[in-house]
Amino acid sequence: MPVALLVLLALCNSIDVDGGGGGGSNLQCDNNLALQPRPHSVSILEFGAVGDGKTLNTIAFQNAIFYLKSFADKGGAQLYVPPGRWLTGSFNLTSHLTLFLEKGAVILGSQDPSHWDIVEPLPSYGRGIELPGGRYRSLVNGYMLRDVVITGDNGTIDGQGWVWWEWFTSHSLNYTRPHLVEFVSSEDVHVSNITLLNAPAYNIHPVYCSNVHIHNITAYAPPSSPYTVGIVPDSSDNVCIEDCNISMGHDAIALKSGWDEYGIAYGKPTTNVHIRSVHLQSSAGASLAFGSEMSGGIADVQVEHVSLYNSLSGIEFRTTRGRGGYIKEIIVSDADLLNVDTAFVAIGDYGIHPDDKFDPNALPSIKKIMLQNITGRKITLAGNFTGIKQSPFTSICISNVSLSISPTSTISWTCSNVSGYSESVFPEPCEELKTVNTSSSCFSILMNPNGGGRAPATAILR
Repeated sequence: MPVALLVLLALCNSIDVDGGGGGGSNLQCDNNLALQPRPHSVSILEFGAVGDGKTLNTIAFQNAIFYLKSFADKGGAQLYVPPGRWLTGSFNLTSHLTLFLEKGAVILGSQDPSHWDIVEPLPSYGRGIELPGGRYRSLVNGYMLRDVVITGDNGTIDGQGWVWWEWFTSHSLNYTRPHLVEFVSSEDVHVSNITLLNAPAYNIHPVYCSNVHIHNITAYAPPSSPYTVGIVPDSSDNVCIEDCNISMGHDAIALKSGWDEYGIAYGKPTTNVHIRSVHLQSSAGASLAFGSEMSGGIADVQVEHVSLYNSLSGIEFRTTRGRGGYIKEIIVSDADLLNVDTAFVAIGDYGIHPDDKFDPNALPSIKKIMLQNITGRKITLAGNFTGIKQSPFTSICISNVSLSISPTSTISWTCSNVSGYSESVFPEPCEELKTVNTSSSCFSILMNPNGGGRAPATAILR
């Protein structure tokens, strides 16, 4: 057996995607600093807010945040939300601000669509993701901000999304549904220690952002909620998601980067993402999804110590012809799957197009994917890897994987237009994933997972 292959096999069984600060670790979740208290603080009560769940407090939030802008050059300020049920329409945050939700504080999204502004579509999407034209502004927004924090003592933001779900399924909406929390073109964003409930669509959507830390949040939407998604890093870099519990109708975490020709033209990838110690559940989607809107590219993603359960699929890579872009240099390690229909999915004909202007010859690239140290119980299908004939998925590397397949399953793997390498995998994968000459590519992923020129973070020989 060639020496290089022997070295690869040793690495596959000993690599540690180490989030614990081991020697040489440079993962994003290890780089976040502790929050510093703001020198100034005001309560939403000082601006006339009433926490009875009936009084509309949009103006109170807007006035409070306008006032706190004056402290931006004085160390910033905190807006304190005490216990109560604070009904509001959409409002905007400001830089150098902490929005603090006390235990028992619930920010309630209004169920009157006139309380949610209509805004232009994101340039990397060209239109609303659900309908042509504009979209509803999210409940809590940040645009071109720096140093903004949403945190608390497990306070809650509740989108009361069931009316939006009804309007969506009955095709009664004229614009794309809003999200709970969205940051656009912002940096140094921190969301922690809160609960997010019943989002109309996404829960947290950082788009065109940098240095995003999402920590210790719980997000829930019922299984029947249509296309609700937990956290969606979108054309963003330097993102940490850790210690979160997410249960959604569709995807729990979905990484994106723009849609077809609009995402290609905008050209901003999602990169340097670190996800660890999360519990993810998805009723009708994936616990962890990449795409299918990935036209700006997705790369340098490391996922470790995750629990994926009661989901349609566990880890899913999605794209289609016309997307362009790439998904590459992804490492998923130390994952536990329970009661998941399909453990691994990579599919090349997923999703729709924004309009008829897309280029069908814009072929996406999916390559250099490492799945290692993964166990699964109550799995129906181990893997479905269905690539694109004109652009096959390559360097799909699977190591040290053991899945307990349902006795009623007649097949374990489905593969076409894909190539890769596997070692110590049960059940035995399809022939397309046993290509020895792919092993050098797997070796390169392990030795340099941060392919964007950063120091290797995870290849640690023991």
